Amino acid sequence: MSTPGDILLQAQDLRKSFSLQRTMPDVLQRRPRRLLRALNGVSFDVRRGETLGIVGESGCGKSTLARCLVRLHEPDGGSLTFKEQDVLALSGPERRTYNRRVQMIFQDPYSSLNPRLTVRQCLAEALSVHRIVPASEIDARVVRLMDLVHLPREAADRYPHEFSGGQRQRIGIARALAVEPEIIIADEPVSALDVSVQAQIVNLLLELQNELGLALVFITHDLRLVHHIAHRIAVMYLGAIMEIGPTEEIFASARHPYTRALLAAVPRLVPGRRSGATAVQGELPSPLAPPPGCPFHPRCPIAKAICRQDVPGLGLRGGPWPAACHFAGPVEAPAPLPRQNISLL
Repeated sequence: MSTPGDILLQAQDLRKSFSLQRTMPDVLQRRPRRLLRALNGVSFDVRRGETLGIVGESGCGKSTLARCLVRLHEPDGGSLTFKEQDVLALSGPERRTYNRRVQMIFQDPYSSLNPRLTVRQCLAEALSVHRIVPASEIDARVVRLMDLVHLPREAADRYPHEFSGGQRQRIGIARALAVEPEIIIADEPVSALDVSVQAQIVNLLLELQNELGLALVFITHDLRLVHHIAHRIAVMYLGAIMEIGPTEEIFASARHPYTRALLAAVPRLVPGRRSGATAVQGELPSPLAPPPGCPFHPRCPIAKAICRQDVPGLGLRGGPWPAACHFAGPVEAPAPLPRQNISLL
């Protein structure tokens, strides 16, 4: 993987809540609307040419974060800057430029494409709306995009329903590349695909990153996958980042108890050996009523009284990378996962 460069995208204390519809008992008892707190002060940066992996359990806010980064959701608080420009203040042509530079690949390749448009029409629409090339050059650019994602050129005149899931995801990648982005936000882009197809899509993204110099925010719940693809990883829990740092170092010696529990729960394919490691205990608390203090303390094996009272900010605390834990530090970690290339099956 290439060495990351200067900072392109930076989030500081991003917050997002969703107001739920009031039920009849709420109305009768005059209770206010309940708020689902999806993001609780998320901070990180993305560097040029870097892959930042974002991992965590379902419901921790990963997809909400992705949609806030491309402004499909408007954050309630915090700041978001792209090349030191305030993204949340952009409007008109400046916002359209940002939408070009930061593109998103969606999880479901079946619902993210317009079924009434052929692949050629879908790609040509993006090229013409953003005025990427003159009208006379659109067909040539469509051919180039088909080549980039390894689809046959004659497939450009077919409709989405005529493709497999992996091929549709390639079309989604081509559509994102059509507007010449600098960052791609990939929201679990392979979770709906077969394992062999997942490998093809991941390897394609790595190939495109090296060829085009893209930065990539790769959101997944698959730790083995993020170990293969990411320069750094951010571990999310209940709308907040618990730990963020270099991938190899975190896998070798995680500082946060939640990260260590996730790593311990990853199955290891060792013949004749059973894993005695336990996964994260308990259930994920409801984002409608997050616990006081550290959000992980109800499930944490080392929680103390301070954890139930004070929220630990994301800080170094004497360590080499930030962790949101009052007792973060060098600890005995599980054996690191073997880093293997993802090959086509």
